[in-house]
Amino acid sequence: MNAIDPITLAVVKGGLEQIAEEMDLTLKRAAFSPTISEGHDRANGFYDAHTGNVIVQGFTGLPIFIGIMQYTTQAVIEEVKRRGVDPEDVFLVNDPYSGGTHLMDVRMVKPFFYRGELFCYMANTGHWPDMGGSVPGGFGTKTTEIYQEGLRIPPVKLYNAGVLNEDILTILLANIRVAEERYGDLEAHLAAFRVGERRLTHLLDKYSPETVSACITELYDRAEQQMRSCIADLPDGTYTYADFLDSDGVDSEPLRIELDLTVQGDEVTLDFSKSSPPCRGPMNSVIGTTKSACHVALKHTFPEVSLNAGCFRPIHIHVPSNTFLNASLPRPVAGCAAEVSQRIIDVVRGALALAIPEHMSAGVCGTVNNLTIGGDDPDRGPYVMYMFNGGGYGGFKGGDGLTYGCGTISVSKTQPIEVFEQRYPVRIRQYALREESGGAGEFRGGFGAIIETEFIQGEATASFIGDRGRFAPRGLQEGSDGAKCRVEIAQGASTYIPEHLTKDDNVRLRPGDVIRLETPGGGGYGNPLERDIDRVVRDVGMGYISRNTAREVYGVVFREGSVKVDMAATEALRRTRLP
Repeated sequence: MNAIDPITLAVVKGGLEQIAEEMDLTLKRAAFSPTISEGHDRANGFYDAHTGNVIVQGFTGLPIFIGIMQYTTQAVIEEVKRRGVDPEDVFLVNDPYSGGTHLMDVRMVKPFFYRGELFCYMANTGHWPDMGGSVPGGFGTKTTEIYQEGLRIPPVKLYNAGVLNEDILTILLANIRVAEERYGDLEAHLAAFRVGERRLTHLLDKYSPETVSACITELYDRAEQQMRSCIADLPDGTYTYADFLDSDGVDSEPLRIELDLTVQGDEVTLDFSKSSPPCRGPMNSVIGTTKSACHVALKHTFPEVSLNAGCFRPIHIHVPSNTFLNASLPRPVAGCAAEVSQRIIDVVRGALALAIPEHMSAGVCGTVNNLTIGGDDPDRGPYVMYMFNGGGYGGFKGGDGLTYGCGTISVSKTQPIEVFEQRYPVRIRQYALREESGGAGEFRGGFGAIIETEFIQGEATASFIGDRGRFAPRGLQEGSDGAKCRVEIAQGASTYIPEHLTKDDNVRLRPGDVIRLETPGGGGYGNPLERDIDRVVRDVGMGYISRNTAREVYGVVFREGSVKVDMAATEALRRTRLP
C-alpha cells in the first residue's frame, strides 16, 4: 500500500481521538454515580483486535487507564481464544489479576465488527463507588486478602450474542450496596459503546478499514519515534531513586519503592527489584497498574509524545514477583490504583530529576486521600459517598507549583460541594486553601487544601486510604519539602487520629462528627533565598505565607507597621545566609 498522506493521517488520528472523547462524554452524562459524572473517574478507548494494544484513549479519560485497559483487553482476548466472539458480546471485568486495578474500577469490553470482520475492541472503565466487601466503598485498610475487598469478576460475557445474562446481573447487583445506581452506571457504559460503534462505522465508511488500519500502524511508529527521540536526549547512565508509602494499613512499616532507571541510547529500563516485598495490607499493586504508572510518569515528562502502544516500545519495565509492585492472588490491592500508582510516578520522575533537574518539577502531593462514607440515611435510604481530593504540585524552574491540582494519575476533579450535600447526609464546613503548605523555594510548591466534612444524620461509617502522612513531597535543587497530609475526626470533645495517620476503615460516625483533611503541598524548587522579592510580597499579601515565614525562610524583611519591604535589611539578611 502507498504511504499515507499526512493530511489523511491527521484527519484519521483526530477522528479516532474525537470518537473516544465523545464516548467519554456519553459515559459522563449518562452515569448515575457522581464519581463518574462529576468526578470524571472514567475512560474510553479502542484496542487492537489481535494484540489488545491501545490505539487511542479519550483526552479526558484517566491517564492511569491508558495501559490498564490494554491489559484488560488482552485478558478478554485470551478468553475469546477459548470461547469465540460475537459482534454483540459484551465482556464485564473488574479482576485486578486480569488486567485491572482495584475492584471498584469496573471495565466493559466489546468487539467492534465492520462488515462482518473484527476490526478492534472498544473498552471503557468507570469507578463504581461500591462493589460490596467488608467496607462501604471498597477502601478497606485492614483487609489481608482480596476476597474481603468485594466482588471479583474475571472476564465474563454479560451479553452473549446480544442476550443479557440475567444470572450474572442478578449476582452482581445482589452484592452491591446501592444496586439501582450501579445498574444506571452499567447502562451508561453500554451507551458509550453504542456511540463508539456509530462513529467508528462512519469513519470506516469514509476512509475504508484498510486506510484506517494503515494510519493506526503509522501512528504507532510515529509515537515510538517520538519517545525514542525524547529518551535519546537524556544523558546515558543509571539513576537510582527511592521513596516510601507510609504503611500498608495493617503493619506500620513503610513500603519502599526503589528504582534503577537506566538510559542507554534511545531506550530506557526501569528496574524495581529493590522495592519492598509483598505486604499484608491492601497497598499491593498488580503488574498492570505498576506498568501503567510508569508510562504515565514518562508521558508527564514528555507531553509532546502521542499516546498509543507505540510509545511503550522503547520502555522496558522489570518488576519481580517478590516485590509488592507485582502482587499475586490473593493479595489485597484496594490502594494500588489511587495511591501506590502515584508513588511509582513520583519515583520515576524523581529518578529523571537526577538526570535532567532543570526540566523536572519538585515533588507532587502524591495522594488523593480516598474518603468513603457509607450508611443508611433516614431521608435518602442506603448510600455510599466517595470523595477524593488533590494537593499541591512541585515548583519548577521558572514557576511555582499548581495549587490543589488533581492526582498525577488522573484528570479528575473533586465533585461539587452542592452534589455531596444534596445526595448525602453531610455538610462541607470548610473548603479552603492550606496556607504555608507549599514547600519553600526560588519557585515554591503549590498549596494543598483543608476540607472539613460534617456528618449530619443517621448511621454511617467512614473509611479512608491516603498517604504522605509520614513522607512529604520532596523539594528539588535546594527547595524545601511540602507539608505532609493530616487526617483527624472531631468527635465531640475528643479528636481521633488514625494509627496509620492516613488509613483507617469502618470508623463509626455520629451526627456532628467532623472529618478534617489537610492535603499535602508540593515541594519547592531552588534556594528560597533566591526567590524574587516581589513574589514573596505577593504571597504575604495574599495570605499564603506569614511575614515571619517571609523573614525566616525567604530572608525578606518588611518595615515595621508597613506593607513595604525594608530592602536594606533584606539584602543584609540574604547576604548572611547565602553561601
